[in-house]
Amino acid sequence: EYVPFDHTVTLGEMRDQYKKFTDERNGRSYYYITIRGKNKDGEADSVTVMAENLNIGKMITYVKDQADDTTIERYCYDRDTTNCDRYGALYQWAEMMQLPSRCNTESCADLIQPNHQGICPDGWRLLTQDDFYIVLHADGNTHGIEGVRSSYGFNGYNSTGYSLVGAGYVLNRKLKNIGESAGWFYTEEGVDAPAE
Repeated sequence: EYVPFDHTVTLGEMRDQYKKFTDERNGRSYYYITIRGKNKDGEADSVTVMAENLNIGKMITYVKDQADDTTIERYCYDRDTTNCDRYGALYQWAEMMQLPSRCNTESCADLIQPNHQGICPDGWRLLTQDDFYIVLHADGNTHGIEGVRSSYGFNGYNSTGYSLVGAGYVLNRKLKNIGESAGWFYTEEGVDAPAE
C-alpha cells in the first residue's frame, strides 16, 4: 500500500515557521511560509510562498500537449503519480497560466494579468521574478541558490525556507533531470532555463 510522501522532511530546520492550507479543489494540503529579505531596490520586503509545488489536475502522458482548455492537466514524471505526490506536477506554460493552449506557441501577452492566479487555488497567485528575487535574497541566506534548495535530496541548505526540490522539468515533451534540477516559468512570455 502506498504511503503518501511526508513533505515535512523537505522543510528542514525551519519547521516551526511553516503554516498549512488545504486546496479545496482536491483536498491536498500544502505548507507555506513568509520569507523576509530584500527586493531589487535593496529595500526590506517579504513574500508569502508555498513551500511545495502544486499537484492538481488530470494526469496525461507527456508525449501530448496539455491542450484540453476545459480542465487542468498535469504531467507526473515517468507517468508515476508517486512522483507528483513527492515533487509536485509538471505543467506547460499556458497550462500553468490557465490560458488557452495556443498560448504555448503564439503571443498571449494581452491575457497576462497583474498578480496572475493561473492554476493556483483561490487566494494565491503565481510567483514572479520579483518574488523570487526576495526569496533568493532572504535574510540569512548566504548560500545563493543552494539556500533555496531543500537539504533533503537536493543538495541545499534551505536557509530561506523555500524548500525547492529537484522535480525536474518538461521540455519539448521530454522529461528531464528528476532529483537533479528544477524548472519553472514566470508570469511573462519567454523561456527561462531550469535552475540546476
